[in-house]
This record gives sequence, C-alpha cells and structure tokens, in this order.
Amino acid sequence: MIAVVDYGVGNLRSVHKALETVAAPLGIPVDIVDRPTDLTRWKAVVLPGQGAFGDSIRNLRRQGFQEPLLDAVASGLPLLGICVGMQMLFEESEEMGHHRGLGLIPGRVRRFPGEMPDPLRPGHTLRVPQIGWNQLHRRQDDPLLAQVPDGAYAYFAHSYYCDPVDRSVVLATTDYGLEYASIVRHGNAWGIQPHPEKSHTVGLRILANFMAMVSGQPVGPKRGRNS
Repeated sequence: MIAVVDYGVGNLRSVHKALETVAAPLGIPVDIVDRPTDLTRWKAVVLPGQGAFGDSIRNLRRQGFQEPLLDAVASGLPLLGICVGMQMLFEESEEMGHHRGLGLIPGRVRRFPGEMPDPLRPGHTLRVPQIGWNQLHRRQDDPLLAQVPDGAYAYFAHSYYCDPVDRSVVLATTDYGLEYASIVRHGNAWGIQPHPEKSHTVGLRILANFMAMVSGQPVGPKRGRNS
C-alpha cells in the first residue's frame, strides 16, 4: 500500500523501519521501490532524504523517478517528503549552487544566515547546521498533525530551510534564528523537515497519521467505551 522511494541516497532503512512500526497495527504493507515504475499501483508514496539537495535531486532524476513522482501526485496520490525529501518538493535550492527541485510547491530552499544570535546564550551565535531537538508550532489544523500538541519537540539536522511563496501551505513552523516552515502541505503533497524516525512518539504519531489518512482508517488511537 505504501511505496518508499529508494533513489540511492538518504536514510531509507531507518525511515522504512519506522513506517513498518506504525503500519503493522493497521495491516498496511510498506514496500521499498528501487526502480522507476507506475507509482499509482500503491496508495501513497514516501520520499525520504538526507544529505545535500544537489546530490539527492541528481540521483532522483538519474534513476528515473522524477516523472513517476510527478505523475503520481498529479493523479491525486498522497506524497510525504521527509527532510531533504521535503526540500525537493520545492522549485529550487541554493545549496552549493542553484538546483531545480520537483516544483510541486512554489518556493525556494535557503541556507540559514550566518551569525544568528543565540537567544539562550547572550553573546553567542547559533550553530549551522541545526542539529537536535526543536519545537513544532502549529499554524493550521491538518490530519497529518492529529494529536501532535502545539510546541511538540522533534529532531532536526539541516543547514537549509524551506521558504514557500504562499504561506497558506505552512502547517507548522520552527524557530532557529528565524521562523521557518517545518511542515507543509500543498494539495496532496506533504513535507516534514524534522526526521520523524528520530523524533520518538511525535515522529511516529505523524507517520501513523499519514498511514491512517491513506488507508481510510480513523486517525489516532482507538478509544474504549468509557474513555
């Protein structure tokens, strides 16, 4: 039911394992797809990512996944991009030069500015990349964020952030020297900047919500008669 795109880079195995963890109670199979094919054979697609944008998008195109991904989204298939997988949903990135993305979400991937003041340590600056736990500030309700509290912590590891043209796509923001979009949705394409597979219960909840949406099952845990 769920296709995880293996285009030769990224943290695919850990994402696949996390997806299997939340899919098992729902009885949903999770397949790794390592060659271009008609992705509409599945009910949803997950695009993981880790490392540099340029290397990732080159590998994705070299292995022939760009057109199947674009066709799948155009057909209405849900797509979830994770970390660099989220960044590749945008039009372009300035990481190590100029690189075109998939163009599913209008906007640009930008580097965090240098010398950003650290609000917790006067006289110090924030390190880039951002590595560690930070908060998700909800800006809109969405099934992907069901039962994810405003201000919940997730795990981040990135030097570049997504800057969408239309702020209406922003589901959650995170503060790191500036406020940036950390979870987005445009139509049937979702993107999440933090690593859900490293974000413990919050990350697994987001993945479980995605699974529930695409399977047509209720989002969230079942409740007993007296709960």
